[in-house]
Amino acid sequence: MTALDTAHTPPRYDLYAPIHKGLRSFMAETLLRAGQVDVFDAADLQRTLVQVDDLLDFCLAHIEHENDFVHAAIEARRPGGAQRTADEHAGHHEAIAALRADVAALQRAAAPLRMPLALRLYRHLALFVAENFQHMHVEETANNAALWALYSDDELHAVHAALLQSLTPLERLESVRWIVPAMAPVERAGMLNDAKQGMPPEAFAGVIAHIRPHLDAQAWDKLAPAIA
Repeated sequence: MTALDTAHTPPRYDLYAPIHKGLRSFMAETLLRAGQVDVFDAADLQRTLVQVDDLLDFCLAHIEHENDFVHAAIEARRPGGAQRTADEHAGHHEAIAALRADVAALQRAAAPLRMPLALRLYRHLALFVAENFQHMHVEETANNAALWALYSDDELHAVHAALLQSLTPLERLESVRWIVPAMAPVERAGMLNDAKQGMPPEAFAGVIAHIRPHLDAQAWDKLAPAIA
């Protein structure tokens, strides 16, 4: 197949791309906040530690969703096919527990100890983010190649639909809060228009109200007419 042929091949359904864009955005923003935190401002410190905890909760839920649906799909038709990323997920659990200990230590520290403890949390969080960025690349390349070889796009849509059904309403809102602003404009409009078809108008309006504060003026000006 030539490069021209590849360019005209319709893209396959990608289970990973939207959620990973959201995760990368959440991780990058949280890492930036952790580096900027004023440890002598109680409110700023608390906001930062809450965001770190929220990120860790989001990561734990994401691990379970991938294990239960995406990895399970690969393993069902290619035993051992998701072993590498499954093993890395076990390591992520350990890293998350260690980061929670860093958060707790900083939260209860006396003022003279806060700066070194904040730096320790920031560095450990940076390593966690770096490892996750590499991990997501493997999933988007090797795991996607397995999924595309083993499943049709209709079957992959069904896997994703089952995953979405397993989410709580709060998990859905938290997901779209990070995914939608991280997307390209055409992806953002496509995702929300798809969601609009299956939601009551008031529920869709609630989703938009949840997302709107996280879009800048240019992004909103492009999105609003695209979703009518």
